[in-house]
Amino acid sequence: MLKEDGELLLAATAASAGTASARAQALLGVLRSVVSFDGAWLALADPLGHGYLSLASVDLDVSTVDFLRGRLTARDIEVTGTDRARPPLSPSDLPYPAEELPTWAECLIPAGIHGALVLALFAPGGRHVGFLALLSGSPQPPSPAIRRRLERLAPVLAHGIDPMRSLLAAARLVRAAVAGVVLRADGGCQALPGLRADALLAPRSPALAVARERIREGHVYSSFLWPMGGPHAPDGHVRVTVLAAPEDVPPGLTALALLSPATDLHGLTPREMEVLGLLVEGCSNQEIARTLVVAPRTVATHLEHILGKLGTPTRTLAAVRAERDGLYVPTLPMRASAPQHSTGGTELRPRLDDAG
Repeated sequence: MLKEDGELLLAATAASAGTASARAQALLGVLRSVVSFDGAWLALADPLGHGYLSLASVDLDVSTVDFLRGRLTARDIEVTGTDRARPPLSPSDLPYPAEELPTWAECLIPAGIHGALVLALFAPGGRHVGFLALLSGSPQPPSPAIRRRLERLAPVLAHGIDPMRSLLAAARLVRAAVAGVVLRADGGCQALPGLRADALLAPRSPALAVARERIREGHVYSSFLWPMGGPHAPDGHVRVTVLAAPEDVPPGLTALALLSPATDLHGLTPREMEVLGLLVEGCSNQEIARTLVVAPRTVATHLEHILGKLGTPTRTLAAVRAERDGLYVPTLPMRASAPQHSTGGTELRPRLDDAG
């Protein structure tokens, strides 16, 4: 196969469907026709900064792959600066013998590997996606032409293994989403390319606390409403949709939280939405009255209106429909100060209304 044909096939493979691990294995197979090597390892960068997660390898035994995905290799990658955006690095480029690095002394050299060409992979915007190591039994340094070729192909390889692709595909399932973040296992958040940030999706936002709780409860999909402008929704509601992360993304990324316009509210008033939220949470009329500081008779009147607007004969069916249709408004976090829903000084509501 001609090198040019191999590069075209590599780009097509990177853009193909399927899981990241399947694409990664296919990418290494095609890459071998473009850049020669005796063994290869392709890994994802752990979004929590705990090293690398193996995606694919070629002609490496299990013990070698296990070592490469361990903490010593992650440390050596950091020490040599190969976790930064730079041209491919070979052991011959180091200012000291490669044998001084545990990865070489304890793993690669005993396995008969004496040469390598390695580089970090980055998505547009500088997000660290993964790491590639092409290994050789020969200590001969790679030629400048091979280095340039691999550097040129780095964006293609990064695109092929980027876990954000699966997350963005999931985000597109939410109609009219205008803002979103990726939830991380350590409690932090990560930007979702193509969707703007919002204060409602900040790490300590009470809305995200509800979203995380939904994921912990095992929900693959959940949708609820959040009041804008204060607990009693003087500016209406926004819809928060939570999607569990697809299986082929790193375990450090747990879910997506997305904002979209709140539509089809069945004519329910903000107060009725509060009552309905407490109903979903299993509160009795007396408990609802105490929470909202109103008379039980007022709660009964609100419930009568709710049943009529939802077309449900009982409070139980009203709660079921509220959950099904995403009409649930969480109540406990609402008693805390709600964040201002804006980005860069522009209120969220006009943007959501425009998007709807």
